[in-house]
Amino acid sequence: MGQKERLLLMAEDELTQYSTDARKIEKLRQKIGISVSRMEQQQIKDELIAEMPDDLWSRLIENQRQTVALPFWGIAGLGLLFGISMMQPLDFGATILAGFAAIKIQQRGWKLQARRLVIKTLEDIEARIQAL
Repeated sequence: MGQKERLLLMAEDELTQYSTDARKIEKLRQKIGISVSRMEQQQIKDELIAEMPDDLWSRLIENQRQTVALPFWGIAGLGLLFGISMMQPLDFGATILAGFAAIKIQQRGWKLQARRLVIKTLEDIEARIQAL
């Protein structure tokens, strides 16, 4: 596992904590400062910025992943309800497809948020170094 993947896993770990973005950046900054050299930090930041999608759909999923996934969860629930109550196996297919789509949207948003957190943290480290 490379440094970039390790940093992304640390960021995903921080996303599970209920705290402000500033606190998440602060905790992540300490971890990154100890384990990653300055040159590697710059290289990882450049890679993440280059890989970060810039289209509207990706930005929407990153910022509002639960809102985007909500209609799919609704379709999955209705498919399950109608499949059970009306004995129609086709509705179970809608449940599976919509549930799969909702889960994938949530996962993509989670990954994008972790990437954004690492970028913000690396920019914070850079700004603190320049301020000295």
